[in-house]
Amino acid sequence: MSAAVSLRTDFAADDLRLARASRDAGQSRRLLMLAAVYDGGSRMEAARIGAVGLQTVRDWVLAFNAAGPAGLIDRKAPGNRPNLDAAQRRALARIIEEGLDLDRNGVVRWRLKDLAAWVCARFGVSLDESTLGRTVKQTGFRKLTVRPCHHEQDPAALTALKKTSLPP
Repeated sequence: MSAAVSLRTDFAADDLRLARASRDAGQSRRLLMLAAVYDGGSRMEAARIGAVGLQTVRDWVLAFNAAGPAGLIDRKAPGNRPNLDAAQRRALARIIEEGLDLDRNGVVRWRLKDLAAWVCARFGVSLDESTLGRTVKQTGFRKLTVRPCHHEQDPAALTALKKTSLPP
């Protein structure tokens, strides 16, 4: 069995009992658990106070020794790294902003499926449509599409129809 990790000497049990002022309940619980150790209690008693195991007590002691009371605050998990880096996101935004060319892109409007195929062909990154939709939204674009019109539509005939229609 290994020796217990010693606690910092610049704190006392009374300093840690001021944990009631903390707004983080987890930090307060951890500080009170460490105060019991400072008072001479065993790590097993501290584990019962904190409702955790001995390994967790050791982890908290290491965090406390490294950063003081601030080391016992729960932090946000870092999460997964983005699928596309900043340069790839800029290229995606640029291709959306430029618009479509039927001859060059082979599509008449960008769908998420088409963008996913473009990203896969260009960068070799396979993305699900929902993931790509979140990425496009984070880039600042919204799902807006223009109203479709027939390619052989005559604008003069439309204005003539609007002028001759009776109001309701």
